[in-house]
Amino acid sequence: MPTPSDKASRFTESVIREMTRVALAHGAINLSQGFPDFPAPDEVKAAAMRAVADDVNQYAVTWGSPSLRTSIGEHMQRHYDVAVEPDRQVTVCCGSTEAMIATLLATVNPGDEVIVFEPYYENYGPDAILSGATPRYVRLHEPDWSIDPDELRAAVTPKTRALILNSPHNPTGKVFTRDELALVASVCQEHDLLAITDEIYEFIVYGEARHVPLCTLPGMADRTVTISSLSKSFSVTGWRVGWAIAPPHLAGAIRKVHDFLTVGAPAPLQEAAAFALRLPEAYFASLASHYDSRRQRCVGMLERCGFAPHVPAGAYYVMTDIREPLARARRRGTAVDVRDDVSAARWLASEVGVAAVPGSSFYRAGTGGRDCLRFCFCKKEETLAAAEERLFRMFLG
Repeated sequence: MPTPSDKASRFTESVIREMTRVALAHGAINLSQGFPDFPAPDEVKAAAMRAVADDVNQYAVTWGSPSLRTSIGEHMQRHYDVAVEPDRQVTVCCGSTEAMIATLLATVNPGDEVIVFEPYYENYGPDAILSGATPRYVRLHEPDWSIDPDELRAAVTPKTRALILNSPHNPTGKVFTRDELALVASVCQEHDLLAITDEIYEFIVYGEARHVPLCTLPGMADRTVTISSLSKSFSVTGWRVGWAIAPPHLAGAIRKVHDFLTVGAPAPLQEAAAFALRLPEAYFASLASHYDSRRQRCVGMLERCGFAPHVPAGAYYVMTDIREPLARARRRGTAVDVRDDVSAARWLASEVGVAAVPGSSFYRAGTGGRDCLRFCFCKKEETLAAAEERLFRMFLG
């Protein structure tokens, strides 16, 4: 009998997407997968409908329609004062997910190593493996998810080719400071590493936190591939329109790989994306306040139930310790068959009716997250209120 490839045996299916299926099976409120349950902006949806009606329904240029690539360049200039050549640097992909794997396949050779900070968004390790590389993990240390400079430098070997950095960070909500980015930049320059940055939550930051693209630091423009997408800033996670901005000497390789992975992103949605990126500044400025009330609501309800959440500085997730609320439930006489974070997540979905993601799915097997869950709060007020009611009923009686 034919057998699966060795690569496929080295990682599991997406735990995040699995928890959405668990939520559906139990009728649980889905605070696991990070997609909004409220409408996308009307004007952005209208732009997509206009494009379909105007018959923009055939293949776009493989690496992105000229209008979208131009809009992405304007976006980087407008928000970060970064000059981008749309015809030489921008590759439009089927979401940031494809942009990441296309970039790795285009820049990493079998036998190379890729540094990944953990906890990490679950795609990064499998992406490195699929590209033939070996991920080398560097721990982000609680409570502020900081980088230990010595640990980062110790992770670099003669085989290290690239480093993946996600800021604002999923799952922790960490927003890396300029000083932390300078450390990463110095390591990349010292060892001639490529930096691949996932910046899809770029406008979702809170309080004093500020998103700084790594490519804006001195010496990093020619060694950084910046990845983002339409999904989070415009609440259209199902559209699958993302992009990679690379120095010209790498962009051609990314375009070739992208071409043979997916050919191109949906043509009418690219035109809507070009429109969306040109929305007034007020729209982007409002995103953080739009999510901040949800952040406070989610953190507050978890704290009242006895969880110990890490308050995020960006993105729309909360990582929290789960031991105390489980102990509360047991003290109240509830039968809680929980051994670790995975069984806790399944128990919470089936018995409480709220779905979250096991913390260990963001770490290498057996290395962390066994007492944690990740909740997302990109949901309607009614959704969060219903989740709160179910959690209070179980943990507060």
